[in-house]
Amino acid sequence: MAGWPWWLQVALVFVAARLVSAAIFMAAAIHQGANPWFPPAPDYWNFITIWDGRWYTEAADNGYPSELPVDQNGVVKENAWAFYALFPFLARGLSAITGLGTLQALTAIAMVAGLGAALVIFRLFGEFAGRRTAMWGVVFVSTFPVSPILQVPYAESLNLLLLAAALLLVVRRHYLMAIPVVLLMCLSRPTGVPFAAMLGLLFLRRLWLRFRPPPGSPTSPGTSARELVALAVLGLVTCMGALAWPTIAWAVTGDPTAYTRTETAWRGHDLVPFKPWFDTGRMLFGPVLGVLAPFVFAGLFVLLMTSKPVRALGTELRLWCASYMGYLLLFLHPQTSTFRMLLPLFPLALGAALLSRSKAYRGTVVVMFVLLQIVWVVWLWAWAQLPGGGDYPP
Repeated sequence: MAGWPWWLQVALVFVAARLVSAAIFMAAAIHQGANPWFPPAPDYWNFITIWDGRWYTEAADNGYPSELPVDQNGVVKENAWAFYALFPFLARGLSAITGLGTLQALTAIAMVAGLGAALVIFRLFGEFAGRRTAMWGVVFVSTFPVSPILQVPYAESLNLLLLAAALLLVVRRHYLMAIPVVLLMCLSRPTGVPFAAMLGLLFLRRLWLRFRPPPGSPTSPGTSARELVALAVLGLVTCMGALAWPTIAWAVTGDPTAYTRTETAWRGHDLVPFKPWFDTGRMLFGPVLGVLAPFVFAGLFVLLMTSKPVRALGTELRLWCASYMGYLLLFLHPQTSTFRMLLPLFPLALGAALLSRSKAYRGTVVVMFVLLQIVWVVWLWAWAQLPGGGDYPP
C-alpha cells in the first residue's frame, strides 16, 4: 500500500475501522433487550439510530419549538434547541433531493463527513510529521474508543471535519479563508467558544513575537501586520459565530437564556462554572479526594501538554487542545457523555503516534482502542435500564 495515493490509503484505513465498529455494533445489537425505540435484538441500522439521532430527526422533520417546553414547576424540559441546526438541516436537504428517510440521510452525512474528516486530519498531521507517522495518527483517530460515533447519526463527524479544516487553514495562516469554515463549524456543535479562545491566545502570541522576537530572530516569520489583522478578523468572526446559535434560540423563543436553559435540562440544575467537576469528584472519590480530583486531572493534562511528543504538534494545535480542555472544565457537567466530547482533542492522536515509532507500541494502542470500543458500545450505546429508570447516555 505504500505506493498508493495518500487519499486512498486514508480512505481504506477509515473504512476498515468503521467495518470493525460496525461488527461491534451488530454483536451488541444481538443482545439488546427491551428499550424505548424498537423491539429487542434490532438490526444494525436501527441500532445505530438511537439516542440523540432521534433528536436530530426531530429537528430535521419539525424544526425547533417557538416556545420552550416546561414542566409544572416552570423548569425547561429536554428539547431540540440543544442540537445545532447545520447537521439536521443538511439531512432535510438530502432527504428532499434523494427521497431518503431522515435517519438514513443523517447517517449518510455522518459517514461521508467522517471520511472527509480523516482525509483532512491526515493533511493536518502532515504539517508536523512525516507521512507514515501522520497515517498512524489517522489510524489512532479512526480507532479511538468513541470513534463509532463517526458512523451514527450524530453531528460529531461533521463537526470533526469542519474543525480539522479550520485548524488546517489556521496552521497554514489562511485566516480569512477559514472564516466560512469556522462559521459552519459554529453551527454544527458548540466548539466556537474554545476556538475563539484559541485564536485570541494565538493573536496575543503573534503580537508578542512581533514586538519581542526571539534572540537571533529580529524578524519573526508570520508576524506581519497584515497577518495580525487577518487573525484578529477571524477571531472576531468566530466570537460572533459562537454566539449565533444561542442568539437564534433567543430570537425564535423570545427567551435570552433559551439555549442554556435547554442544555441544563439534561443535567437537572443551573450552569455554574467548574462546580460540576467538584460535585462529580465528591460523588466518585468522597468529600476530600473529590475536591482534589479536578486539580489532579488539570495537573495531569498540563504535564501532557508540556511533554515532548505534544510539543511537536505546533503552537496552534496545542493552543486548541488547551482551550478546548479549559472550555470543558469551565462548562461541562462530567458524566458518561464526556468520553464522546473528548473527540475534538484529536490532535493528541498525533502526539501518541510521535511517542514511539515501535510497531509493537502502535499496534498495541490500536488493539486497546478497539477493545475499548467494545466497552463503550456495550456499556453506553446499548440500552439497559438503570434501577432508577433511564440509562447512562453515550
